[in-house]
Amino acid sequence: MRNAAIGATAAVAVLAGLVAAGPAPAASAASVEKKPAKTASVHGQARISYIESINDDIRFTIHAEQTPFTRPVPPHAPEGLSTDARGSLKFSHTPRGGATGWAEARVDCLVTSGRTATLTAVVTESNVEEIGARLGISVQQGGKGEPDRLGFSWGVVNVDPAHVDENGQPVRPQAGTCMAPAPFTTVVKGGFKVVHAEIAKSPARPEAAIRRG
Repeated sequence: MRNAAIGATAAVAVLAGLVAAGPAPAASAASVEKKPAKTASVHGQARISYIESINDDIRFTIHAEQTPFTRPVPPHAPEGLSTDARGSLKFSHTPRGGATGWAEARVDCLVTSGRTATLTAVVTESNVEEIGARLGISVQQGGKGEPDRLGFSWGVVNVDPAHVDENGQPVRPQAGTCMAPAPFTTVVKGGFKVVHAEIAKSPARPEAAIRRG
């Protein structure tokens, strides 16, 4: 009888504790709200050292942000591409004792991987580049004391010897979207900040669904 009384008393105590505590508070909307997805981007400005023009003042300013599926490419990609981007690219090249060559361009594509970004931009104003030409740029943000690096789609790369102009000089091919060489130069002043984000999956095309069916 004593054990039964003890058991009953314990049960009442437990029940009273549950009633006093009440239901567990619901999680606040703020606590369950998903964090916004990261957006791939690269920002910064820098002077570089280029082996072919070691004494020249060469500078780049980049502000680029990925904006997936904002540039339709009919009929193959009517929604656009996952690497669509917006922003600006500026560069200037001043030889020692010479006139400055410069260009401004509109970013149209960006893709990232870790601390590396590859982007392209279409020239809008320039005294050295053809308006409408697409330029390819790569950026590597340095780590553990290493300098940032940058590559560009002219100079020692993107040459097709089989195609020459009327003077016999090789014609520089157009760079495709997000196409650029490895970052082969070194930043000596300034730098870049790369934010990596995985690319989004492309929307399913209606015609693809029909073929699968």
